Parts: sequence; C-alpha cells; structure tokens
Amino acid sequence: MDRVAPESRDTSQAANSVTELTRLSAMEMAAMIRDGGISAAELIDAHYQAIQRVNGKLNAFVCIDEERARHQASLADRAIGAKAPLGPLHGVPITIKSSIDVAGLRCEAGTKLRQGHVPTADAPLVSRLKAAGAIVLGNTTVPEFLMAWETDSALHGRTNSPWDLARTPGGSSGGEAAAIAACCSAGGIGSDGGGSIRVPAHFSGICGLKPTPGRVPATGHFPASVGPFALLGVVGPMARTIADVTALFEAIAGPDNGDPNAAPVPLQRFDRATLLGTRIGYFDDNGRAPVTVETRNAIQHATHAFADQGFTVERFVPKGLDEALRLWRVLFIDGVASLLRQAYKGRENDSYSIVREIWRMAEQDPPLTAESLLDVLFGRDIIRAKFLEQMERYPILLCPVAAMPAFRHGERSWTIEGKTVEYLDAFSYSQCFNLLGNPAAIVPMGRSADGLPIGVQIVGRPWEEERVLAISKCLEQAVGWKEPALT
Repeated sequence: MDRVAPESRDTSQAANSVTELTRLSAMEMAAMIRDGGISAAELIDAHYQAIQRVNGKLNAFVCIDEERARHQASLADRAIGAKAPLGPLHGVPITIKSSIDVAGLRCEAGTKLRQGHVPTADAPLVSRLKAAGAIVLGNTTVPEFLMAWETDSALHGRTNSPWDLARTPGGSSGGEAAAIAACCSAGGIGSDGGGSIRVPAHFSGICGLKPTPGRVPATGHFPASVGPFALLGVVGPMARTIADVTALFEAIAGPDNGDPNAAPVPLQRFDRATLLGTRIGYFDDNGRAPVTVETRNAIQHATHAFADQGFTVERFVPKGLDEALRLWRVLFIDGVASLLRQAYKGRENDSYSIVREIWRMAEQDPPLTAESLLDVLFGRDIIRAKFLEQMERYPILLCPVAAMPAFRHGERSWTIEGKTVEYLDAFSYSQCFNLLGNPAAIVPMGRSADGLPIGVQIVGRPWEEERVLAISKCLEQAVGWKEPALT
C-alpha cells in the first residue's frame, strides 16, 4: 500500500504530456474519459508520475495505493467500452486526508497513539466517491491529532508548500492541499474544526468548502465528530476549481446515521437572477487581527468583481464575532486539551510538540468544568440565533481566511500593520464560523509580494452550500487557479 509510484519516462515530451493531463480540472478529466479522449489508466499513470516527481519535496502522502488504483482504472476503462452507466467522477483520481477511513490505508491522524492503524471499511463519504466513479490514489499527511494550521507530525515529518518549500501548505488538511495544488491529485477530502480546510486552501491557492455540520457525513473521521465537537468539526471537498468542489460535494452530501447532525437536505440549484438578488456584506477587519495589505486588496478585488457582475456589495461587520471566538476557544482548545490529556495518559512521551502546545494554551484558561461547558453550549445557541438574524439582510458574507498568506515553518506570531498577531488570532477569521455552523468556501483571489496565493472566504447561511458555491463560482472568474512554482 505504501509503495512509491513507478519511474517516470525520461523524456521532456512525455513529461509535458503528463503535466498537461494532471493540470486538467476534475470535470475536464471526467469528460475526456467519457468521450474517449484519454483513458482512466493514462490519467492514473500521469498522476503517479507527478507524485513520483514532486512528492520527495512536498512530503504530502502517507500511503500510495497504486496497485488498487490501477486495477480500478482498468475497470473504469472496461466500463467505457461496455457502455455501462457512468458516475459523474468516472475515472477521476482523488486523495483523502489521513484522518478519514479508507479501507486498507493507514488512518493514523498523525499521532503515535494510532500508529499503524488500518481501517477495514471505507467511511460513508469515501464509499459515495467510489460509487460516483472516483479512484483513490492514496491518502495525505496531517499534523498530530489535526491540531495545527501547519502540517508536521512525529510519524511523517513536515509537509511543504508547493509555492515555497520553506513554508507550510497549512493545516490540518495540509497534505491534501499540497497534493491538489501540485497536480498530484484532481481533488479530495479534508476536514475542518477551526479552518483546517479553508486555511490550507487559502495558503495553497486552491478552492475548498467547509459545509454545515451534518450536510456531509463525518462518520469514519478520527477524532470523531460527536458531542460538543460535532458543533465544530466537518468534512468537506477540496479541488482546484469551484466546479470540481461542487461535483465532489454533490457526490458526498446526504445524511448518515453515524453523524449526529445529519439532516435530509435536498440538493438545490440557483439561477442567475436569484443569485444576483443576494446581498453581500464584506469586512476585512474583525477587530482582533489586522490583515496584510495584500489580503485587504484581495477582499477589495473580490468586492469589485461582484459589483461588476451586478451584485449589491456593502461593507458590514457582523456583531458577535468576538464572543463566538471566545466560545470556540473553550471547545477547541480547552475541551480538546482535556481529551488529549486522557488519551496520552501514561504515554505523554509519545506526544509531539503540537499537542504539547495545545496543553500550554489551555493552561492559560480557567479549568474546564461541566458548568462552564454548559454555559458555552447555551451561549453558542443564543449568539448563533442573533448572528443568523443579521444574515437575513446579508445571506452571503465576504471576508479574509486568515490574517496573512502561508507562513514559514514553525512561526507562531507575525507583525502586521505594526501589531503583533499571535498564532490563534491569525486564524480567527475562520474559527468563528465553526462555532456558528456556517458553510464557507474559499476562492483564490490575489498574491502577496512574495508571490504567495491569497484566498477569500465566502460565508453562507446553514444548509445553503449551493448558494455559497454558485456565488463563489461567479467570483472565481476574476482570478482562478494558478500553477505553483514547484510544478
């Protein structure tokens, strides 16, 4: 399962051909396979050659499932010849974050406590992707227990950005973002409890979607999205285009008994006229962390792009963001730290620096009690109701993903507009929407002075992923995916 890809053909012509295939969007790949322009076997081969070429520098993969993927590609090509019914992702090569069960692949969540753990069954969303015709190439790296906005673990080491190897592709879905951005995968699945899909998409110049909790089943994810943590943690799609994110979302959306938030919400379609009637509120400062000039420029670029298409766009800073962040911290930092102490009891030496960092953060806060946890749960529902009332006027919010673009490995604070921005605060633009349960998509929209990608965040009301994605697709036309330096 862990074998590396085969040697790539040693000709520039072959390399160029491979590169062109792997640059295609997932929807282009599926269309070409259906039309006979390429075979699924050729496409899988091209991606394994890409992995072999760049993964030594990226370190984005935990497992490479080459034998099974090539067998599935062969079956996919036979189905074309037999004129069998085809799924929307027929023959498309994808990857899965290594905190989600894929039968036969290690699902360790970056921690020594699960070292060598191999599930025997697929998570429901993986089964749905396979039923739609997708082919799993392998799974991707994560930080220990998914508890960081960079990807580094004692099990698999550090994952690097395809834009700058000295920087992180983000976390915790960092391996997934790096693989997709570097054209080693057409798309895949990440998870998000505090920005873990959105920050890596922003850092890596790709698109992603954090759904409403329960819209996509988190069954088969570790750590499990249950209890208070089911309010924060979700799984969702990542790809180079919004159209691909949408296709992945449509393949995996739907209830499952294992997800406590599951609801039978049917897929929706929005026509152009309905979309243009959506009022958009935007902000580039949440009062907690200033953003870089280039980040602010990306927001302005997005507002102009929306206005040029006929949308009403107005500056609007929602009330309650700071309280949402306070409540998020109690659940994500203090609550998780308590569980991690239990998990590592007697095995503290097996903890990596990232888990120890969470413990240190929690020590700065009052001890978590049953009473304080209840206060958070009550408070969350009250502030969420007030927040959704504000979104009656602005069903879509436009804002930054983080205070800055991809940071250098190990950095924990930054000076922005003369102010020191600490680690947690830098990602406060993402964290609040986990507490509030809003769906949010990421679209690449700018570049830093160092040439690093900058994404913007499109936030919608709960259960309105389709509106978020349709409006994100309108915005994507202004910039879209660009190829990183490494490829």
